[in-house]
Amino acid sequence: MSRSHTGWMFAKRMWPFSIVLGLVLLLATVGVGAAQDNPRLIFAVVIQISKDSKRVTAQVSAGGKVHETTLLAPESILRNPIWRSLEVCHALRAQVMKETDGYRLVSVRMLDAAMLPMSLQGIAGDCLLKKALDYAPLVD
Repeated sequence: MSRSHTGWMFAKRMWPFSIVLGLVLLLATVGVGAAQDNPRLIFAVVIQISKDSKRVTAQVSAGGKVHETTLLAPESILRNPIWRSLEVCHALRAQVMKETDGYRLVSVRMLDAAMLPMSLQGIAGDCLLKKALDYAPLVD
């Protein structure tokens, strides 16, 4: 058997594997791109607001886990009058895109703290109590 004939036999037996490998790589690439294009739903309690309101630190519930992260507001949300009245302890429901330095907001809604997941209701309650105690001396 000649060397070229041996290579042909190898290629003839291996072509199904190369097609499967190509399809797996294609699907993996499409899957990664699709995951980045779809906004995720999160719930958040605002902990701190920057001076320009572009960066908001919040306790976020995403995928059942609570962690502190930054919410990044684009110009379309900064122009919203409700966003301009944002305060510490406000509860949010948002569609977001994950970025390296936090979550970029796509859409956002203010909620009553009772509408938050249970994992965030305690954080919201503690925040509201702290806020009330901070303002209590000013009432007299």
